[in-house]
Amino acid sequence: MQAILNFFTGPLNTVAWLYIFLPCVMIGGVLLTVRTGFIQFRRFGYAMKNTAGKMFTKMEAGKGAVTPLQAVTTALAATVGTGNIVGTSQAIALGGYGAVFWLWLAALMGMVVKYSEVTLSIHYRQRDEHGDWVGGPMYYITKGLGPKWKWLAVLFAVFAVLASFGIGNMSQVNSITGSITDAINVFFSLSDQAIMVVRWILGISMALLIAMILIGGIKRIGSVTEKLIPFMSLLYILVCLVVLICHAQNIPGAFGKIFSAAFAPQAVMGAASGIALKQAIVWGLRRSAFSNEAGLGSAGIAHAAAETPSAVHQGLYGIFEVFMDTIVICSLTALTIICSGVEISFGVKPGSELIRAAFATVFGEQFSALFVAVALMLFAFSTVLGWALYGSRCIQYLFGGKSIRPYQIIFAIVIVIGCVSPIDVVWDLADTFNGLMAVPNFVAIFALSGVVAKLTKDHFASPEAALKK
Repeated sequence: MQAILNFFTGPLNTVAWLYIFLPCVMIGGVLLTVRTGFIQFRRFGYAMKNTAGKMFTKMEAGKGAVTPLQAVTTALAATVGTGNIVGTSQAIALGGYGAVFWLWLAALMGMVVKYSEVTLSIHYRQRDEHGDWVGGPMYYITKGLGPKWKWLAVLFAVFAVLASFGIGNMSQVNSITGSITDAINVFFSLSDQAIMVVRWILGISMALLIAMILIGGIKRIGSVTEKLIPFMSLLYILVCLVVLICHAQNIPGAFGKIFSAAFAPQAVMGAASGIALKQAIVWGLRRSAFSNEAGLGSAGIAHAAAETPSAVHQGLYGIFEVFMDTIVICSLTALTIICSGVEISFGVKPGSELIRAAFATVFGEQFSALFVAVALMLFAFSTVLGWALYGSRCIQYLFGGKSIRPYQIIFAIVIVIGCVSPIDVVWDLADTFNGLMAVPNFVAIFALSGVVAKLTKDHFASPEAALKK
């Protein structure tokens, strides 16, 4: 059994991420960029105007649908999380300053990849037995590639369900309880027994709260995320900006380190850091993908429920998501850490201690510990909600609508287990399934790139008419 676990968390993980996922993101990103007329660059202003510019316009959704804002915040809920804080810290510690450059590059390609996923999800979505819109890779594989490819759709759904219990559940709630107990220890010294009691209380409380939200379905999830995501994102951005203003003299130097180390990390950080160019590239690309999930196909599951005038119009939110998640939030995390001048132990995988130390240079240790705990709690909680939806839709695709409630019950129970368990193996295992989700998804994206290109061309031939449909 241990040998099987080692295979999944070791060699298979490496193959899934390093030799399949990362090349597909870059190659697929270039292919889709060309076929869509460089949409993430040439139409960036249009995308922001029709997404961020209209996010707070009052909208109503029909039966079985959610508003575009609720769809994008539900998708962001699954991506804006520990990857933005812990993941970015790990990219710097394991890949050096130059990893941030490769993180940006992957995000630029990820914009068009996620745009394509969302566009295809809307184009091939369908109503389920309750009248709700359902879609995502399972549906655009089956309907776009044909019934003979259904096995590939099933494979995606299975990997997504398995990943939902690890990356989308146990690892997130464990991060919540860890950050909260760490913050409590800053103010009070707790025994190991007391910490375990706190973990049990938090686990049961979160399980009950998540269960109540999930019972309300996609509309209730959307109503929660549309309030939670903007609030927590703006608050985190504000705190980062305050730290950057206080260390403004270090900002030019931080960019200098990032660009210089992107191609010669040892020349910037010294050979003693042990970081080679390959590590800078791999960790930058990997943590970018982990943060924004472009290529996994998961976001399309949430977007498929949107009340939207056209597939391309909703696809623009995919561009906005990656921009907000990686270009804005991950970049602020990276710059805050670098500009603050905190000591970085290169080669050692950190948790939230780097960003907490960076905040402490301005706000002090107690406030920083408390704020990071709250930020991680809100980020991770929203991620659990997003992945609960993804898992529900995938289990529904595999076994029908009656399977959703049993899945949600099991999902809530696993929350408690995740809060009180050491989960290093679970994190690595779910990370592998996360990467494997991308394999069937990229097959579909490559095969259906012509459909994305046509939908894009038709939309921009008369964008005003498309938005009025």
